[in-house]
Amino acid sequence: MIRDYFRFAFQNFKARKVRTYLTMLGIFIGVAAVVSLISISQGLRSAMTETFESMGSDKIFIMSGVSYGLPTTGITEMSGKDKEVVEKTEGVERTSAFIFKLLRIKYNEEVKYVFVNGLPVDRESLELIESIQTFKIAQGRDLKTGDKYKAVVGSMYAKGDVFDKKVKVRDKIEIEGKEFKVIGIMAPIGNPQDDSQITIPIDAAREIFNEPEKVDYIMVQVKQGYDAEEVAEKIKKNLRDHRNLEEGEEDFTVQTSAQLIASFGNVFTIITIVLVGIAAISLFVGGIGITNMMYTSVLERTREIGVMKAIGAKSSNILLIFLIESGILGLVGGAVGILIGIGLGELVQFAAATANLSLLKSSFPWYLIIGSLLFSFIVGVLSGVLPARAASRLQPVDALRYE
Repeated sequence: MIRDYFRFAFQNFKARKVRTYLTMLGIFIGVAAVVSLISISQGLRSAMTETFESMGSDKIFIMSGVSYGLPTTGITEMSGKDKEVVEKTEGVERTSAFIFKLLRIKYNEEVKYVFVNGLPVDRESLELIESIQTFKIAQGRDLKTGDKYKAVVGSMYAKGDVFDKKVKVRDKIEIEGKEFKVIGIMAPIGNPQDDSQITIPIDAAREIFNEPEKVDYIMVQVKQGYDAEEVAEKIKKNLRDHRNLEEGEEDFTVQTSAQLIASFGNVFTIITIVLVGIAAISLFVGGIGITNMMYTSVLERTREIGVMKAIGAKSSNILLIFLIESGILGLVGGAVGILIGIGLGELVQFAAATANLSLLKSSFPWYLIIGSLLFSFIVGVLSGVLPARAASRLQPVDALRYE
């Protein structure tokens, strides 16, 4: 019996090909949007999680209330004394402090403003930085102990994306009027801000920044045997005491690797919900299309329904026939939409890789595919409920009289 219902449904689709394709178009678009958008969001989440996990669970990151060298009203910057407080905290193995600022740089008589990072080049700091470093040097070398007026530049300089003329190893660039020799060029990281930054030794940075004590960022390695979360809480308490702050009034943030992963996870969850909401509008429109087609089908097949009821078909049989048809429309539309969505996701990943945006990837977990297919089927079935009920309630006499 069920096989006959399916055969009957496909015969109906075949007889109304154009209308069937147009009806499923809304489902195609909606599911494709859901799959492609969520796959990119999931891929980005996975890439960020892998990046933080590669740093290790024994790292703590402390940031001042200053955003990329741009002071925020009412926020007190951190200094070397804050770093000393952190170093003296129980459970801290070693620390490293960084500074960064938006500065004027000049190359081949062309002037730009970019972020310049000041990194410590002592042996301990370099070992700590190397333990979490996620970027690689493509040309030349990295900074080392003893360097001062040397610079490592992002990949965009070598491509001519910052200055009209490409920057090469051993070239000279000016930072706030001070000449630096380029000793290394980084491999692409994946976002324009990182790929356009310049890294110099912290002593030279303090000189040209005119910031002898300022600290923007402190990285901490926890001693073996200590819990990073507990050490982070101790650091937070000690910094509050040092800066005369009450709990909840912190003008700095202390986060472990796990907390950073959780924070980004929450952000991506919100993004995913928003994207699903946007894409669901297309699915809603597709559902309306199915409802419209099924109502039209009921009107066109009224006499046919009357004949079926006259020869013994029950209302439940008629109801099931129309629900199967609408469910198939949703299911097939969802399957095609998934294929289109996967194609779009892979296309975005390819375009991102071509543009060296390595963090922008697509991911297609099984629950995304199964969930999209199930959701499109449910949309199809629900969209056909009202027309199916209308068809099942037709009286044989009235249906046979319909013209």
